[in-house]
Amino acid sequence: MKKKSPLMIVLIMLIFFVISFLTNILGPIIPDMIKSFNLGIGMAGFLPFSFFIAYGIMSVPAGIMIEKYSEKTVMIAAFSLAFVGALMFAVFPGFSVALPSLFIIGIGMAVLQVAINPLLRHAGGEGNFAFYSVLAQLVFGSASFLSPQLYSYLVQNVHSENTSLFIKLLNPIVPANLEWASLYWVFALVVLAIIIVIWITKFPKVELKDDEKIETGKAFKELLSNRQVILFFIGIFAYVGTEQGIANWVSKFLQTYHGVDPATTGANVISYFWGLLTVGCLLGLVLLKLIDSRKVLLVFTTGAIIALVAALFGQASVSIYAFPITGFFLSVMWSVVFSLALNSVPSHHGSFSGILCTAILGGAVVPLLIGGLGEIVGLKFSMLMLFATLGYIFSIGIWAKPLVTNKTFKG
Repeated sequence: MKKKSPLMIVLIMLIFFVISFLTNILGPIIPDMIKSFNLGIGMAGFLPFSFFIAYGIMSVPAGIMIEKYSEKTVMIAAFSLAFVGALMFAVFPGFSVALPSLFIIGIGMAVLQVAINPLLRHAGGEGNFAFYSVLAQLVFGSASFLSPQLYSYLVQNVHSENTSLFIKLLNPIVPANLEWASLYWVFALVVLAIIIVIWITKFPKVELKDDEKIETGKAFKELLSNRQVILFFIGIFAYVGTEQGIANWVSKFLQTYHGVDPATTGANVISYFWGLLTVGCLLGLVLLKLIDSRKVLLVFTTGAIIALVAALFGQASVSIYAFPITGFFLSVMWSVVFSLALNSVPSHHGSFSGILCTAILGGAVVPLLIGGLGEIVGLKFSMLMLFATLGYIFSIGIWAKPLVTNKTFKG
């Protein structure tokens, strides 16, 4: 039995934190980008599209790269891309730079998402992998909770009378009226710091298990001819599309329909959306030891639909609380749908995981469609398409027939 590597586990958790910190900040800053660059909401939809389309392009190639090169090499390359992307926008904050910048950062994050799990399994030991995976989800959620808070702090303090050293250093390099763009200087510095940490850290040699390897050719043809594979691909697409469709548009929605300040209340709503999504993961873990995962999925999806109705059609006081509650009910969907998918095919799990990770491009397509349709019918009614994605996720709880069901205390 391999010994655990506590230092490596800490580093992996730090990497999960940084991935989340960079990934889930778009929602809070979209209203500022719309205002600063004079965008329509249709054009603003290309911002999350530019980021998440990278997952559709890079998830499978990333798996192949990790088999060819070491995790350390791949992770340094991925974070280097993220550094270049963040620095590009920090130095040249404009819409024409924002799209390629977000795409480059997205490529880096997609590669890291694929690289990190086999490393975590090796560092923590196979027997502890489930525990550390949950811990990683908590770290991921805490970063998503904190990044809107940092955004709020920077917007309110850059170019203000705040005399702290941190703000003094940012003031000369951040353009007037683009205080939110200071986030990308912070991102660039954080990513540079973690590149240095990875560079000086000794990494273990990781042997990928058979079910972690991505086989091209015959395995892909076999999987793509399986109707279940296509249906679960759509399921992951629908989940990420729902999650990002809410996270990216909630602040603009609250500003448009309830006059909410995106720099304060809007940022807090997104922060608590991610916070409750994290809390929901913990409750979900308990429920999955008591109840069949398909029943859990049906109950939580129903809760999400009810909460979203309240968020979209309630008064401001209702909407502000209902959006975060929607996050709570979304919490179990990724893990349940992903596990149901893998448990529904007998082989080629590594290749299937790569196909499912490609479906993260739902986070690119759904927010873009919401923005484009919002130009025609308004944001409130364009967000109704989220009921279609949630409806599909609900259907999975009915038609899924896994070869192996989740183990409960009852047997």
